[in-house]
Amino acid sequence: MLRPLDAFDWRRKKVEYTYRFKEFRYILRQIKRSPLTIVGIGIIMLFFLTVLFAEWIALYPEDYHAVHMESVFQRPCLDHPFGTDDMGRDIFSRVVMGSRISIMVGCVVVFISFAIGVPLGMIAGYAGGKVSEFIMRVADMFMSIPYLLMALAVAAILGPNLRNAMIAISIPWWPIYARLARAQTLTIKNELYVWSAKAIGASEFRIIFKHLLPNCLAPLIVQSSIQFGQAILTAAALGFIGIGAPPPSPEWGLMVSTGRSYMPDKWWLTFFPGMAIFVTTLGFNLFGDGMRDVLDPRLRR
Repeated sequence: MLRPLDAFDWRRKKVEYTYRFKEFRYILRQIKRSPLTIVGIGIIMLFFLTVLFAEWIALYPEDYHAVHMESVFQRPCLDHPFGTDDMGRDIFSRVVMGSRISIMVGCVVVFISFAIGVPLGMIAGYAGGKVSEFIMRVADMFMSIPYLLMALAVAAILGPNLRNAMIAISIPWWPIYARLARAQTLTIKNELYVWSAKAIGASEFRIIFKHLLPNCLAPLIVQSSIQFGQAILTAAALGFIGIGAPPPSPEWGLMVSTGRSYMPDKWWLTFFPGMAIFVTTLGFNLFGDGMRDVLDPRLRR
């Protein structure tokens, strides 16, 4: 026999679960209607499977960075589907193993940008006044400089390695999250449930991160998915000009940079790493665009 309070909690949870199930079904229906979103999800799934099972997918996982002078510049064949490079290394194995560097770059850059920009943006939107002005002017200062130029400058100052490259990419990107979080906070901070939390004495920290943040996540998730691909592309650009991951790392941008010296005769040295960058970035962009359409409440009217 349920007590009245237990029965109320049970009914409330049932309504909440029913709502979430309907939301999940709606998202699935919207995804099915967008072929490009399905393509993006397929590319992302393939990318993550490659990262998880890289040792089993790579043909030569134990010596993908070793030197084999007897196999230099072999064209694509059965033994080497993507050919070999100037050191006789299997390009297919290096592209597969390099996917782990790419996912690490994407995760670290998005996490740092998100962790810095979202709290600052929500504080600016909730507090308003001089606090908001100060945070937003600092963000505008960072956004006034092209992000790639700033990333190049920071990476050159810190030194050419992968860790510094990830930091350099993260620094100019946090204002994007800050502005987006501030806009969402300004939209919902006067909702009834926020005033109710204030009325019962909830702290501002609890209101921001318990009540406001969950309702701001949808556009932030979309932005993160798009910037994940952009982070991989930017890291490849830094590696291409020599201030990213150092050799003999199997980083895709570095592989393209190495192969450009042998173009056009040894086209496979740059084509396959370049295609890996292109396809991965395309997959995250398609997924982000699709999720933006799915999570946009204006499209439900």
